[in-house]
Amino acid sequence: MDTGQDLKQIVKEKYGEIAVRSVPASSSCCGPGCGCSEEPIMADNYAGLVGYVPEADLGLGCGIPTDGAGIRSGNVVLDLGSGAGNDVFVARRLVGETGRVIGVDFTPTMIQKAEANRQKLGYNNIEFHLGDIEDLPVESGSIDVVISNCVLNLVPDKQKAFAQIHRVLKPRGHFSISDVVLSAPLPSALRSVAELYAGCVAGALLRDEYLSLIQKAGFRNVRVTKEKRIDISDDQLAGILSPADLEAYRRSNARIESITVMGEKA
Repeated sequence: MDTGQDLKQIVKEKYGEIAVRSVPASSSCCGPGCGCSEEPIMADNYAGLVGYVPEADLGLGCGIPTDGAGIRSGNVVLDLGSGAGNDVFVARRLVGETGRVIGVDFTPTMIQKAEANRQKLGYNNIEFHLGDIEDLPVESGSIDVVISNCVLNLVPDKQKAFAQIHRVLKPRGHFSISDVVLSAPLPSALRSVAELYAGCVAGALLRDEYLSLIQKAGFRNVRVTKEKRIDISDDQLAGILSPADLEAYRRSNARIESITVMGEKA
């Protein structure tokens, strides 16, 4: 995992496996193929949420970025790392028939699954595009609200990703992103585990570093609107780390958190 392309290939393969297997939300853990238990530890419960489509929920998120995102009727919303379309379908109910929602994902099988869900539902104001978050296939200044759910940690060049978000947003547009951050650096053994990278853990930045990247991209009024601690049990890590590496992780006192952060384009 020495280069950005290596990381992207790992993510593409593991998320492609999830799409093909059609893994339900109840059987995800800290990410696709992460080697953890069957118990989900990050995903929030979408059941009962207006617009929720269970077939599109693969349990890969760590929050609900549409909640409190300020999405209004008629808005154009962009979902980064849209997967099978879970947050796209929720956002559609918020923008109404006069709005539009665009999903971008770089895993072909996810795009295929999302499009199949869209066609089954008969929605005509949703579109899914294959693309890289570091080079979005979206027109500059065309988006009212950007959302994303536990995906930016999978992007090797996060500064470039936030610059792309800034580019596609309209003036005074904003984003609502749920993601994973750390209170302290992870031990090297954890940072190098491919399974945990694809599960958003090994790719997580320190909280202050993450927020600093957003501000450097030119956003204003950057604030954390939600946060929760994520605990990975020893049993879940036992299949990934050696006993010595597990002990080093516990000694590090690195707290893993899910946060939802918002920011505005001037």
